[in-house]
Amino acid sequence: MAWLLVVVAGLLETGFAVCLKLSHGFTRLWPTIAFAAFALGSFGLLTLALRKLDVGPAYAVWTGIGAAGTAIYGMVFLGDVVSTLKIVSITLVIAGVIGLQLSGSAH
Repeated sequence: MAWLLVVVAGLLETGFAVCLKLSHGFTRLWPTIAFAAFALGSFGLLTLALRKLDVGPAYAVWTGIGAAGTAIYGMVFLGDVVSTLKIVSITLVIAGVIGLQLSGSAH
């Protein structure tokens, strides 16, 4: 259950990163409100997960999901440049996240 919280928190991190861009420096109301909601949800779920998980692997999985998710979202929906190196790098991040999740850090 704790790892599920980390995964959802990582997906919410993707949401807050995208909304941060869409807020244009907090000058647009709705993306700014969405950023705050996603950020609070993400940090809140990560906090709950850390009651049961070691901080290192949990934080790495959280940031890895957020980074990979944000990069993928940017390429698919925001017109970010797509390159082979980006795709390989995202794949390596995801592989690392899976490896850390399987490392057995839950108590």
